[in-house]
Amino acid sequence: MPAPDGVPPSGGTPSGDFSRTIDPGSTPHPTTRATVERKRTTESPGAAVSTTASRPTPRTTTTPGAAPEQPQRPARAPRAFTPRAHVHHALHALRHAAPALLAYLAVRGTGLLLLTVWAHRQRHGVWPILATQWDADWYLGIADHGYAHELGTAPSANNLAFFPLYPTLVKAFAALTPGTRASTGLAIAVIASLVAAWGVFAVGDRLHGRRAGILLTTLWAALPVGLVQWMGYTESLFTALAAWSLYAVLTGRLLTAAGLAALAGLTRPTGVAVAAAVTAAALLALRRRFSLRTLAAAAIAPLGWCGYVGWVGLRVGRWDGYFAVQRLWHNELDGGLETLRWMRRLLVYDSTPELFLVMVTLTLIASVALFGLSLWDRQPVPLLVFAAVLLTIVLGSGGVYFPRARFLLPAFPLLLPLALRLSHASSRYRTLTLTAAVAGSAYCSAYMTLVWPSAP
Repeated sequence: MPAPDGVPPSGGTPSGDFSRTIDPGSTPHPTTRATVERKRTTESPGAAVSTTASRPTPRTTTTPGAAPEQPQRPARAPRAFTPRAHVHHALHALRHAAPALLAYLAVRGTGLLLLTVWAHRQRHGVWPILATQWDADWYLGIADHGYAHELGTAPSANNLAFFPLYPTLVKAFAALTPGTRASTGLAIAVIASLVAAWGVFAVGDRLHGRRAGILLTTLWAALPVGLVQWMGYTESLFTALAAWSLYAVLTGRLLTAAGLAALAGLTRPTGVAVAAAVTAAALLALRRRFSLRTLAAAAIAPLGWCGYVGWVGLRVGRWDGYFAVQRLWHNELDGGLETLRWMRRLLVYDSTPELFLVMVTLTLIASVALFGLSLWDRQPVPLLVFAAVLLTIVLGSGGVYFPRARFLLPAFPLLLPLALRLSHASSRYRTLTLTAAVAGSAYCSAYMTLVWPSAP
């Protein structure tokens, strides 16, 4: 992840007040110039000039009764930013984010508690729900047996639709740790959720201050499908990479942002949204001043997504192999026609709509409204691009409808308008709003896994 404010990325130039650089084009000090001239005039003809010879100190005159002039000390070289300093400032940033992380744990712990009680009454185990069902089962299968070699014809049966970073991490860490791959996958998801919460806070804190950052993190934890953050899915890992990539963009570290965007592109199909945000920021920076590093960032950002899509094409032997796989899963862009049909059916024609599908519909409508507020608030361009591309993919898909609230889980910038307004609201209103959000999230998450018969 990128370092917090004031902490330079590896190999970069320290920012803030931690070091100072000397301008190579600055005018030499008069004393230094006089010393050089005297050295030139006192050297004997034909003598070899030593690069290590000491220079004579110019004589100084003092006024009687005045204190003798102190010799000028040579300028100190800038301090190297040591790994110890990196750790110190990272710990400082962690302490700064601690209230947000504690709030996140409290919200998610509340949801997990309700799920546990509800599942116990139904005599249903919590572990299979979190670690081994639905998409988690697909990722564990990839970690165990790898990817399919052919396209096939069976609908919704080709695992090439799932991106490789998460199952690769599961396989790698399971070989180094005790326990099953399912437990390893769940542990990765939970740890990634904490890293994501820290990144969400960092973005909010950077833009609107610490209170807004804490509220943004709390709202992200309290989304109706927030339980997915602690399931064996890729949403937490993807959000962590997206949040820290956007934070790196906001702090001017485009190469770091591009590297994280490339990893996000290996995590989920919507990784193209992170790449678009970083590339847009790089192109805007190139308009102001050309830089090879900025140009490299624009090129690196989409490599993860493009690399996997290209690899799938090579594996199945056709240039559109990945998109052919998506068609087998009925995931094709149709301009939002299927989305509108589902909304009309649930809100107009169905007299007894399924509660979970109503929640999905309201989430989609609220997301569009929040994007409008984000435009009104003039959020930074990278955040707007990320949210816009993510919304376009989710709303424009002609695929299955029910998981779309989960697909929007990484779109935390859409919550910034709410966090900003809550930060200026009264404490009573803020408390009531957050309490309702947490209670609603806990109930919806438990309902999603125990009552709704399909995947989240």
